[in-house]
Amino acid sequence: MALTRLEKAQVWLLKAVTGLLYALFWLLSPREEEKKKKKLPPVRDPLLLASATQLAKKIRRKEVSSVQVVRAYIDRIQEVNPFLNAVIKDRFDAALQEATQVDKLIEEETGGEEVLEDRLPFLGVPLSVKEAFAVQGMPFTSGLISRKGVLATVDSAPVALLKRAGAIPMGVTNTSELCMWCESNNHLHGITCNPYDFDRIPGGSSGGEGSILGGAGAVIGIGSDIGGSIRMPCFFNGIFGHKTTPGVVSIENHYPSASGRQAEYCSGGPMCRYAEDLLPMLRIMAGPNACMLSLDRKVDLKTLRFFTVPHDGGSAFTYPVSRELVDIQRKVVERLEADLGVAVQEVRFHELRYGFQIWETYMGLPDKEGKPPKLFSEMIGEPGQPVWPVWELLKWTVGKSEHTMAAIGLALMEMARATKPSAFIIQQKEKLQKEMDELLGTDGVFFYPSHPRVAPKHHHLLFRATDCAYTGVLNILGLPVTQCPLGLSQEGLPMGLQVGAGKLQDRLTLEVALYLEKAFGGWRDPGAD
Repeated sequence: MALTRLEKAQVWLLKAVTGLLYALFWLLSPREEEKKKKKLPPVRDPLLLASATQLAKKIRRKEVSSVQVVRAYIDRIQEVNPFLNAVIKDRFDAALQEATQVDKLIEEETGGEEVLEDRLPFLGVPLSVKEAFAVQGMPFTSGLISRKGVLATVDSAPVALLKRAGAIPMGVTNTSELCMWCESNNHLHGITCNPYDFDRIPGGSSGGEGSILGGAGAVIGIGSDIGGSIRMPCFFNGIFGHKTTPGVVSIENHYPSASGRQAEYCSGGPMCRYAEDLLPMLRIMAGPNACMLSLDRKVDLKTLRFFTVPHDGGSAFTYPVSRELVDIQRKVVERLEADLGVAVQEVRFHELRYGFQIWETYMGLPDKEGKPPKLFSEMIGEPGQPVWPVWELLKWTVGKSEHTMAAIGLALMEMARATKPSAFIIQQKEKLQKEMDELLGTDGVFFYPSHPRVAPKHHHLLFRATDCAYTGVLNILGLPVTQCPLGLSQEGLPMGLQVGAGKLQDRLTLEVALYLEKAFGGWRDPGAD
């Protein structure tokens, strides 16, 4: 079924508005000072090249102290953060004190290494955290100027669980304004850069996490994802990340909180440089819900059914997938077939071309009690009155707005949203859900592009906002998805793809991530020659 006249008008209006905002931005925004150093310093300390799992083992065996590891990451953050602006507040002094206590605990432990591994699997390992998750005593603003000075009074559940497992938080990382944009930029903490090219975006909203992990200033981190906020930063920064099956990892004490039906589509999850850290992180972050995922059940890749979905079928809202990303997905298929002797079937879903409309529609649905989600214009105005987007745009043109162009644009688009959800789009989602669930079952895995292009230049997504459909539609379907790096493009920018599976089959995609890391090399040092 073709788009209706109304839907065609919505596409035209969206492109016209984003085009106007893009032009206004470039005409009126001050030009940013060029970074004098065009390449990140290479990694020199070998401790920075070990996974969190390996570091924990070395610390337990007293091959290295936790203080040494924490100091190595402090030095690296201080070296790279001036170029990246990823860590917006550190807790280095507290981290060193905690590392000292870890080393003392290990000296006094009489139960042996196995006891420590079982009780404290990440003992002494540094951890970074997206600032949207509460870390006691740290900023808790999500980039909103009106929340300046707000500090978290408790730890969010994923933070508390990882701390209980021995991890040591090093600091909190930058986000987009209220976590609702695909570039991590706000007027409170500034703009974050991609470690592979400072002129490029690190993604959002977990962009600070993606940037510091990609730049080897962290080894494991925590992100959240309601439309691609883990997967896009992991894709753009060449690292691993996992969007869990919704409801498995708690998003309590996350700001902003979900409203309407949004909690059904939001997932917390691990972000890291090494695939072997994904499963143990998820096991800890899930807490008592880990039993839902059967993470200890062994996965034999040769027994799985594999599918490749090359693109969204030609949506009017998204750019075509670039040739280099089409090619790398094809190489994954060829390598998998050659190595494992499996057949990878190419499948296409007509309904994916409505991916953006599906995501936008379901994000705006009311909860079971009929209560609609909070308006973005209300949220960015808190604790005061809702923002009037047109007035805010006028203020922005003279440099008086507290909000980014992206946030203002989202509020403007919100004004044009239909008051009643499209029955056609609801039908497309339900059809797609049925087809995907039947195809995947409990042993199916699929590959799907993460984004149509490698990391864009700063602010360019103002003109490509709906490209997030490639990740967002999978949130609405409730599927677990692992983002996997696949080497660098000709421009030296990370490439990758999404690996998805049926609901609660997270362990399948995590096993595929381990395979792809071995086959394609995983994370690459952005400072290497």
